[in-house]
Amino acid sequence: MTMGKLDGRTALVTGGCSGIGRAIADLFAREGARVGIVDLDAARAEATAREVEAHGPAAAGAGADVSDEPAVQAAIARIVERLGPIDILVNNAGIDTTHEVDGMPTDMWDRMVDVHMKGTFLCTREVLPAMKAKGWGRIINISSQLAHKGGRTMAHYCAAKAGIMGFTKSLAYEVAPFGITANTINPGPVDTPLLQALPKEWLAMKKGELPIGRFGRVEEIAPAALLLASEEGSFFVGASLNMNGGDYMI
Repeated sequence: MTMGKLDGRTALVTGGCSGIGRAIADLFAREGARVGIVDLDAARAEATAREVEAHGPAAAGAGADVSDEPAVQAAIARIVERLGPIDILVNNAGIDTTHEVDGMPTDMWDRMVDVHMKGTFLCTREVLPAMKAKGWGRIINISSQLAHKGGRTMAHYCAAKAGIMGFTKSLAYEVAPFGITANTINPGPVDTPLLQALPKEWLAMKKGELPIGRFGRVEEIAPAALLLASEEGSFFVGASLNMNGGDYMI
């Protein structure tokens, strides 16, 4: 029987019902991990878990808004009860809107920061005690190449993603002595429902900026998460992996 790179591990993927999160959940399951999925819609998370479990040892779903502290605590407790303590956390849940700073509604700014930054913080804080007790853990935060580059009409998104990057680097210093790594993946524009919800004019402009001439595919992002989650990724500490079709070369 072929051994998977994540055999015996339990992974939690937020926003795991579609897009990059779903691709990561599927790949982790194929590599032997038990996979927990947290998404806004509990029924959808549970249905996705059943699909993921078809090619992995076990999976479970739970519903939560990642910016809601009690909901995060309850959802992760549900996943842990069914699958065991979390070894690998992928903070992937996110939203995407566009607006110039001039006239941007305050609630649009707040929601962007809450989902991306507060959500990453809450989920990370919740799983750290068990990782520390075990002396092993992987925290993989999904940022964006726009954290480096910036983007017109996306100041709130870029600020939130840059915040995730700064948080991850500081976290890496704190947790490395406990055998835990923290890193970011910074995708460029990837063909997901989140991307396709943006204005067509923005999509055309962005595609024209890419040297590769196309948007990425979720299957091109998930292997980076597998690397960081596996033993082979143990020397990545506070790193940023950038796969973006040349949108920002760093």
